[in-house]
Amino acid sequence: MFPLILLYLVLTIIRPQEYMAAFTGVPILPIVLVAAFACWLASNAKTFAAPQFIILPVFLLVLMISVVVNGWVGGALDQFEKFGPIAIAFFVFAAACNTQRRVMMAMAVFVLCSVVLAVHGVQQARDGVGWTGVPIGEDGRIQYVGIFNDPNDLGLLFATAIPMSVYLSTLRGLMLRLFWLACAGLLFYGTYLTNSRGALLAVLIVAGVYVWHKRGFVTAGTLGVVGLACMKLLSSRMQDLDPDEESASGRVDAWYEGLHMFLSHPVFGVGAGNFTEYNTLTAHNSFVLVLAETGFVGYLLWLAFVGYSFWMMLTVLRYKPEGLDDPARAKAWQAEQRMALTLLLSLFGLFSAAFFLSRSYTVVMYLLAAMVVGYYVSARQRFPGLRLFSLGSNVWFWFKASTGSIAGFFVLVAVLLRVAS
Repeated sequence: MFPLILLYLVLTIIRPQEYMAAFTGVPILPIVLVAAFACWLASNAKTFAAPQFIILPVFLLVLMISVVVNGWVGGALDQFEKFGPIAIAFFVFAAACNTQRRVMMAMAVFVLCSVVLAVHGVQQARDGVGWTGVPIGEDGRIQYVGIFNDPNDLGLLFATAIPMSVYLSTLRGLMLRLFWLACAGLLFYGTYLTNSRGALLAVLIVAGVYVWHKRGFVTAGTLGVVGLACMKLLSSRMQDLDPDEESASGRVDAWYEGLHMFLSHPVFGVGAGNFTEYNTLTAHNSFVLVLAETGFVGYLLWLAFVGYSFWMMLTVLRYKPEGLDDPARAKAWQAEQRMALTLLLSLFGLFSAAFFLSRSYTVVMYLLAAMVVGYYVSARQRFPGLRLFSLGSNVWFWFKASTGSIAGFFVLVAVLLRVAS
């Protein structure tokens, strides 16, 4: 099961099936996923000991219902075909990441695949075209094939992988440390070549969260201001980071329209995939997209799915197990916290970028969440005192969080529209 889901990860990111003639017409990605799913069904390693295992199938059902209540009965099957494989990949990958070693291996594959895309981008920037045959964008921004054809998606991937690469560089062996640090540097350079403001901000936020954790808020805030100034010098698009700028203004307008879609269809939204039926631009915000397309029901589920991932990693960082006076146990717990911090930083990288992109249903997000869930479930086996999360006991919390965040979006959009006017 584990080798197959790692192969699925490789095919999902590198995507040779989309530019190599040998794979033309062969549904290799579905075949590998079905094989991995079959192994999962036959495996004793499958687990459901986290609320995300309940939330995700229910969210899939809500996606299907959202299009049906908006008049397209056949759309339910369409949503099942689109999101069903993502849900399956989540279940299999989460079950496979059941040891620290496997999580590290998954991180290594994630990083190496991302590095391949970064190298492709470097070739594009140098020669004007990559080995896939995809040329550099007209605006000079690198791109790849398939789901990474948008430079912003490349930047999101790199921002997610950088913390993993830095973490791997802390492991044993000088040459390996240098290798993983070089990978991190290449991923950062790739982020720069995407010229994605969201991705650059995501990298800055990742660094800020790390410094906050290690040195406190004041130091993180000070370095954050310095980092933002440096990024404005590095990126021409970062210099246009202003509500009045055309691209930013279009995003705010899209958020505004998304909130009004929610007001007109508050329960199940306007239907999954229907945002652009009501607005020329997509939402440019993963949270607003879910809220507009699936209403309060879908948004609550999706926010809980995302929120639990952050909550789990924060739980590991804040928990103080007994017996830390034993050096071996203390060392083991430090290893747990380093891994949890890495996954938390990757979550911040991904969702900071996703805040400015409509990537609510993309597979990369759910593969990272699977790594987080698989790691936490296995960490509870090693340290049983870690909290057992239960969806039933947190429903009221997520209701309040959903309501509060929606209100926050209304306030944010009102302020940005006022500033831009």
